[in-house]
Amino acid sequence: MTHTQTHAQAPSQSPAQKILVTGATGTVGRQVVAELLARGHAVRALTRNAATAGFPADVEVVQGDLTDPDSLVPALEGVTGLHLITFGGPYFTPLETGPRILESARAAGVRRVTVLNGGGPTLLEDAVRADDGVDWTVLMPVEFMANALEWADGIVTSDEVREPFVSRLSAMVHEGDIGAVTAVALTEEGHGGQEYVITGPEVLTVGDKVAAIAAARGRDIALVELTEEQAVARWRAAGRPEDVIGFLLDVYGNTPEVGRTVVDTVEKVTGRPARTFAQWAAEHADAFTA
Repeated sequence: MTHTQTHAQAPSQSPAQKILVTGATGTVGRQVVAELLARGHAVRALTRNAATAGFPADVEVVQGDLTDPDSLVPALEGVTGLHLITFGGPYFTPLETGPRILESARAAGVRRVTVLNGGGPTLLEDAVRADDGVDWTVLMPVEFMANALEWADGIVTSDEVREPFVSRLSAMVHEGDIGAVTAVALTEEGHGGQEYVITGPEVLTVGDKVAAIAAARGRDIALVELTEEQAVARWRAAGRPEDVIGFLLDVYGNTPEVGRTVVDTVEKVTGRPARTFAQWAAEHADAFTA
C-alpha cells in the first residue's frame, strides 16, 4: 500500500463548522473534540452513554451507536464533517454498518469524512474509500504515546517497568497530534482522498521512553526485560485473548517499518512540529507519581 503523506500547506483560517465526532470518549476522540473546539468549530459528540461523557458545556453530546446506523440519523443533521472509528460494541468488534452510515452522511449533506484506521482493512474503511460523494481522509497513526499509561501501576507501586523486547523501536505519536491532523482534515480544503501516516518526531526504544518518564516525575525507574515466555504468561494471566497475544508478539518482536519510521505529516498538515514523548511525559507526570 502506498501512503500519501500530504501535499497540504499549513492550515488557513476556516469558517466555523459543525462536526460530528464518533468514538468521542476514546483516547483519540477526546483529542479531536478538543482540537475542533480550539479552532472555533461546533462539536457534536456521539457516545453510547451521554450521561458519563464528561465533556465541556460547549460540546453537544448526543447518544447513539455506530452498530445501529438509524441512531446516527438525528446526530448527522446540520453537520459538515464526520469523524469515524472502525469498530463498535465490546472487544473492538469491526463495524459492518459502514455503507449505511455513509449513506446517511451523504443524505445529511456531510462534505468531509475522516476515518481512524484500526490497524488493518475493515468494511467501514473500505466503504469510505469507495465513496465518491465525500472528501475522505484515512488517518493511520502508529503507536500512541498514551499506551505508556499501561506502565503507571508498576511505576507507582514498584518504580519499575517490566516489558519484553526492550530494544524495539517506535515512532510513537502524541494523541493530541492525531486530533490536530484530524481536525484540519475535517475543516480545511486539500485533504480529500488522502491517506496520512501520523508519527511523532523521533524513534524511541522502551528504555528511551522509561527514561523520559523518570525525568518527568523526578525519580528513577528500573527497566526489567521479560523473556517472551514471561510476557506471554503475564498477558494470559491478565486475560488477554490468544489472538491479541499473538499480535503483540509480532508487533513487538518484528515492528513493521511504518511503525519505526518518522514522517512529517503532523507538521505539514498542522503547520507545527509533532510533539515529543518528553512533552507527553511532562503532561502526564502525575499518573506516574504516587
